[in-house]
Amino acid sequence: MQPWKTLRRETILNQPPWLVVEHHEVMLPDGRVIPDWPWVITPDYVNVVAETEQGTFLCFRQVKYGLAGTSLAVVGGYIAPGEEPLAAARRELLEETGFHAAAWIPLGCYRVDPNRGMAVGHLYLARGVHRTADPVADDLEEQELLTLTRAELESALDRGEFKVLAWASAVALALRYLSTTERR
Repeated sequence: MQPWKTLRRETILNQPPWLVVEHHEVMLPDGRVIPDWPWVITPDYVNVVAETEQGTFLCFRQVKYGLAGTSLAVVGGYIAPGEEPLAAARRELLEETGFHAAAWIPLGCYRVDPNRGMAVGHLYLARGVHRTADPVADDLEEQELLTLTRAELESALDRGEFKVLAWASAVALALRYLSTTERR
């Protein structure tokens, strides 16, 4: 299989650091040209499923502008320019919860929309988290920190209470990792 080729790109909207929208002219492997392929650039981000030393999980109940009602959420945020994803995950965990983790397990990194650009999400499981400071959250949305048992986390995932795909994916991958390692 051959990749598509970008022949030309034009920025049509630039709102740093959150959003850039471009039109690309692309050539398909068979030689056809698409003159106005939309491409969206947003910051890469991290999401962290945080398991405490007691085996419970930290989550938020929060609202987001684009969601109806409340949603459960995991720790997360944007990666700063030049920042490594794991450093961003550690920073976000500390800022949002005041917790540090004893161990970090990468759960993978995933492109949000491979045909339209968007961000890459870096997902982590933080184990053995414990409070070391007060949170310093700067989020615009109102949020409440919760501690869920594993059964409550699994049930919330099953009921669709994590209304954002990245959050639900992070939880599912973390639970899969934990189930796999317990069987060994």
